[in-house]
Amino acid sequence: MPAEWEPHAATWIAWPHHEPDWPGKLEAITWVYAEIVRALARSEPVEILCHDGDSRSLAASRLDAHHVDASSFRLHVVPTDRVWLRDSAPTGVLRDGELEWLGWHFNAWAKYDNFSRDALVPEAVAAISGAAVTRAERPDGKGPLVLEGGGIETNGAGSLLVTEEWLLSDVQVRNPGMTREQYERAFARYLGVSRTIWLGEGCVGDDTHGHIDDIARFTSVDTVALAYEADPADENHRRCEDNLRRLELAARESPLHIVKLPFPEPVMMRGERLPASYANFYVANNAVLVPTFNDPADRVALQILADLFPGRRIVGIHATDLVWGLGTLHCLTQQQPAARSE
Repeated sequence: MPAEWEPHAATWIAWPHHEPDWPGKLEAITWVYAEIVRALARSEPVEILCHDGDSRSLAASRLDAHHVDASSFRLHVVPTDRVWLRDSAPTGVLRDGELEWLGWHFNAWAKYDNFSRDALVPEAVAAISGAAVTRAERPDGKGPLVLEGGGIETNGAGSLLVTEEWLLSDVQVRNPGMTREQYERAFARYLGVSRTIWLGEGCVGDDTHGHIDDIARFTSVDTVALAYEADPADENHRRCEDNLRRLELAARESPLHIVKLPFPEPVMMRGERLPASYANFYVANNAVLVPTFNDPADRVALQILADLFPGRRIVGIHATDLVWGLGTLHCLTQQQPAARSE
């Protein structure tokens, strides 16, 4: 599996239509998506799944209003339940230099009942892109492998970051009975991973129960940006300290540079703490899209990422409304790796 900063043929997103994901804010979110597409389209083609004809028309209208070049994106009518393609869409890998999609089994984070449309997204993406899709199976032969793309983070050179909370805790069991060793066998088989680094817990407010893309991200083969809360009174502090310790232990085995990203002040909505994190950035071909939260730490995070990704534009996307849906930029995007021949 290539690292996210390696060349993309396209970025895939799905146009927002499920109002319960953003109660009272869906209209505003469509404008945020238009800004996301505008930023992405300067970097690479954007493939957009639209739930139905009305959704397609709305997307076209919003993108036209934002003056997005119509040749830089395509709209496809593909029914979805939700729009978090990092998790429901397939993961792109390269086999002998050619694109292959991995279709994980998606069960809506073992949380929601309505995911029948999302479960078919891998085949739709494969058909549109003209590439094959392989459905992943458990290594113990007990059926399909339940995973989400937001839970895996690779450096493209054989190392992978995941959390124990996501796959091994009793809070959310995706694949009952699977062991740490069996997961590592699956990562080796499907992603070409030779080293899995297990962190502990995800951030407070993450309803996926521990996705890595809110807390730790590779920014180069040997560099990890770790979301770190310095305030001991904050619920995230203990989790961050544990994850820092685990990364420091991993660095003893193989060189690993750890860079701390701040958290913004807690973002609350109707008494609920939301998973606001700068680690949910998305790396496009010549840009890095970073969620911002009208917080003094925005500037700090943007500068840290600018230093980590020299040569790429750092684009802040206002995400205070977006995170009401319990995800931001990385959660809603999925990269299509460019074939080596490209």
